[in-house]
Parts: sequence; structure tokens; C-alpha cells
Amino acid sequence: MAKIRKFSAFILAVVILTGFSQHSLAQSNYYEEDPHTFYGGLIAGGNFSQVDGDNFAGYHKVGMNVGGIVYASLADHLAASLEILYSQKGSRAHKTQLSNNKIYNILKYDINLNYAEVPVMLNYFDRRKSNFGAGFSYSQLISFKENVTTDPPFNTAVNLDDYPFKKMDVNFIVGGNLHLYAGFFLNFRFQYSLFAIRKNIYPEFGRAEQYNNMYTLRLMYLF
Repeated sequence: MAKIRKFSAFILAVVILTGFSQHSLAQSNYYEEDPHTFYGGLIAGGNFSQVDGDNFAGYHKVGMNVGGIVYASLADHLAASLEILYSQKGSRAHKTQLSNNKIYNILKYDINLNYAEVPVMLNYFDRRKSNFGAGFSYSQLISFKENVTTDPPFNTAVNLDDYPFKKMDVNFIVGGNLHLYAGFFLNFRFQYSLFAIRKNIYPEFGRAEQYNNMYTLRLMYLF
């Protein structure tokens, strides 16, 4: 029930954020000659992520990245942005490999992390309205799940839930938006955890510290 309340509050925040953006535009948009201080829109796309420290390399975990965004114009060609997102991160093994102690053959392994995320960035816009920027994000963990299948079967006396992920994740972000047509943009970004998202994992399945490492590809529409 607590997770449902958190997710409902997140959806409500996105709706409020989008409604505020539309009101600020006053029936105009960013592409008209009449400038506005605030403008915003909706974002939908996917994350391609891995967890550094789980012994599996490669961006094989695909998850959703959806939410709303508001820009605040600071000067000519310069704007700050605030997003409210639902973001799925984690990792997925793409091949079979041995555990650290060479006893278990790891057949399947994946980490599922669901976050409510708030990125804040400073962005530079060119004459074609394409833009690039950098900033930071704060993420609150909504839920997590870790699955492992080994041969021989992993010791059932060990519960991986005893090695939880931290409730928050702070990331550095860099990315850009390519202006496609009217209010449509193609967004590409990279982000990386500044602090470990988990410590002291059971040693057969990773290092002592783990970090989110992620690329994102999204379509953005600005009102």
C-alpha cells in the first residue's frame, strides 16, 4: 500500500507540473516570437542501464523513463530545467558466467530498480532550438528486486534481500535535445551515480560498492 501511495503522489506531481507549464505558456509556445519565462512538456522513452560492480558489463537492462519537464528562461539561449520522472534502472546478465568463488555457474541474473527521479539541469539553446546541458538528479527508490539462478542452486539460507539498495541515488547528468519538428525533440543523455547505491553485497555476486550507469533515449514534446 505504501508503494501505491508513493507512485500515486508521483503521478499527481507530474500532472500538476504539466498543468503549470501549460498555464505559463498562455496559449503560446516556445517557437513564437513572444518569449515566455516558463514552458514545459512531456517526456517518454527508455533507459539502457547497467550496475557497475555486479560483475556483468553492458547496457542490457531496458526500462521506462517517463514524466514531465519545465524550462525556466534565464537569458538568451540559456534555460534551467526541472523534470519529474518515473525511471527504471538496474542490470541484466547477457551471458552465463562463474561466480566469484568459482563454485556457482550463474545462469540468470538481473536487478530491477524503480525510482521517482528529479533532474535539474542548465541548458544552452542554439538558433535551431536544439540544446545541450548538464546537471544533477535526485532519485528516491520506490521498489527493487534482484533475481539469480545458479547451477548448482545457490545457498537458499542466504537472502539477497538482506543486502538492500539505498533509498536515494544522486547522479551527474549530461545530454542534449535535437529539435525535430515543431515542439518535438529527440533527447539523449548519460548519467552516473555519484555515490554507491549499495554496499556490502553478498560477495559471490558483486563488489563491495555498486553504482548506476545509464544511457537514456527519449522523445520530448514541448507545449
